Amino acid sequence: MRILLINSEYPPIGGGAGNASQHLAAEMAALGHQVLVLTSHFRGLAWQETRKGVRIVRAPARRKRADRSMAYEQITFILGAGLRALPLAARWKPDVTLAFFGMPSGAIALPLKWLFRVPYVVSLRGGDVPGFRPYDFALYHRMIGPLLRLIWRQAGAVIANSGGLRTLAQRFERRVPIQIIPNGVDPDYFAPPDRSWEPPRMLFVGRVVYQKGLDLLLHALAALRGLPWELTVVGDGPQRPVLEQLAASLDIAARVRFRGWLKGDDLLQEYHRANLFPYPSRHEGMPNAVLEAMGSGLPVIASRIAGNEELIVHQETGLLIEPENQYALELALADLLRDPHRRQQMGAAARRRAIECYPWNKMAQQYVRVLQRIRGEGRET
Repeated sequence: MRILLINSEYPPIGGGAGNASQHLAAEMAALGHQVLVLTSHFRGLAWQETRKGVRIVRAPARRKRADRSMAYEQITFILGAGLRALPLAARWKPDVTLAFFGMPSGAIALPLKWLFRVPYVVSLRGGDVPGFRPYDFALYHRMIGPLLRLIWRQAGAVIANSGGLRTLAQRFERRVPIQIIPNGVDPDYFAPPDRSWEPPRMLFVGRVVYQKGLDLLLHALAALRGLPWELTVVGDGPQRPVLEQLAASLDIAARVRFRGWLKGDDLLQEYHRANLFPYPSRHEGMPNAVLEAMGSGLPVIASRIAGNEELIVHQETGLLIEPENQYALELALADLLRDPHRRQQMGAAARRRAIECYPWNKMAQQYVRVLQRIRGEGRET
């Protein structure tokens, strides 16, 4: 089967959705399918290359930063990748398209269906679902709502990466059936060496934005100055200067390291060095960072929101707390910071769950079954 995967972000640019599409593409290629990824060009990258059996074609698009993009930049991707997709589809003749994000990728997959009769699947990731992060996306979602409905209704299948995201999507469009295929993790890659469980070393990985709740975490940790903790923040974003100033004002700056984005062995080393993973996010689809922490054998303290509550088994692989509840976060942190043995038990249980439930090859097989069903057919029923 020839699979065209469209995503405006693909490593080394983008975040969790880019990483997910990379893993799925490689696993689908390993299953014997031909996979071509159409993504954004960014300075320093080749216009075309092949990695792990996956052909990558990059289209012209305006993008200032590797880790995030603005709405107008996504419009340039629709234009640039849309023009690139037409001759690709004519020559390569894909059997099916997998569009990561209803927008912008769905806006490219839809014309390919109309012009070349290539059916497509939409993979919802969070920011493309109305109601997700309303403090960031409310106006954007109102503007693209009618086009999103058309894209979803014309899709052969629509997939969400968590039950909570599916619920949110169905509030927006009840006529389209939505199934769930979660994100995955490579447990072999993240397999931890024997780690030290004392002193407490916490790790956060992700974009440094309001959504992630790092402000709540810093306030909670300031109330626990009497415990011998340290925190490493891997990631970057517009809130980093604000949070660095907040850490200083709370008199905990010496115990908080902001390391920026790390990749490869540098990131893996931080996962293996840590022994607790706090993640008090306000909104998620299905967080890759939590899956990576679980694959690394880390206990997780996370907000009880969509995505997190499906990954974490409360009191077994970590602790779930109510979102926006700083006091509950303080109690959960104090509980595990004081108990290295419990952290070790939860970390082992988290890794077992990652191995049993979320390996990327299982997720890729589920996607392939959907793609095969819609090939040459209409929407799944």
